[in-house]
Amino acid sequence: MTAPTTRRAWLRGGLTAAAGLAVASCDKLTQSPQVNATLDGAEALNRRLHGLFVGRSALAREYDRSAISPDFRANGTTNPDSEEYQALAADGFADWRLQIGGLVERPFSLSLAELRAAPSRSQITRHDCVEGWSSIAQWRGARLGPLLDQAGLKPQARYIAFFCADTLELTLDGSGDYYETIAVADAFHPQTILAYEMNDAALPVAHGAPVRLRLERQLGYKMAKYVMRIEAIESFENLGRGRGGYWEDRGYQWYAGI
Repeated sequence: MTAPTTRRAWLRGGLTAAAGLAVASCDKLTQSPQVNATLDGAEALNRRLHGLFVGRSALAREYDRSAISPDFRANGTTNPDSEEYQALAADGFADWRLQIGGLVERPFSLSLAELRAAPSRSQITRHDCVEGWSSIAQWRGARLGPLLDQAGLKPQARYIAFFCADTLELTLDGSGDYYETIAVADAFHPQTILAYEMNDAALPVAHGAPVRLRLERQLGYKMAKYVMRIEAIESFENLGRGRGGYWEDRGYQWYAGI
């Protein structure tokens, strides 16, 4: 095993252990300030080590077609039940438009056809779930970086937020709406794409149609499905419960690098 591979495995093992602690803990434990402070410290260390040993621009491993998994598990929401989403899906997403805005100079929107015409990338990568399973698939989608360049990020933009059609949990404060955030640097990684195809076919509803985020160097829960709107933001403290994502608000770690 090469040194980079050893480091990558070590980093993955450390993060999986930390994430496993978060998942296994009961609700009372995940709400403990002491526990969350410990996990946040571990996450900050993981992010620093990930950047030091692997590098922010390093590519995730890509595979041959022969490695594609015959059965790729669909996790979380598999068919959002909102009236808006169901109407879009019934028409093959012909009326769907992706909104790109927030801290940008030139907000705009794209139809699915226009997104397909944008600079794209195809990659066969492994999806690693925090629950302990992995699957390999081929993804094709629009590269996020060029779309953000088209919008023109303002200097204060530090994160990219993804707002989705699915609601996993209805709560009084509305925090059940699924969202995710990533760092601007990770948004411009060459393998960060808005996938509209899976294994040479249109992205299935169960896997996030019409578009899902693929963020190949991070754990699966970061890869938001059913993306409807993208915004450049300075901080995520006022989104949801302020931890940067639906699952992060419920105890998972924000960076989740592997």
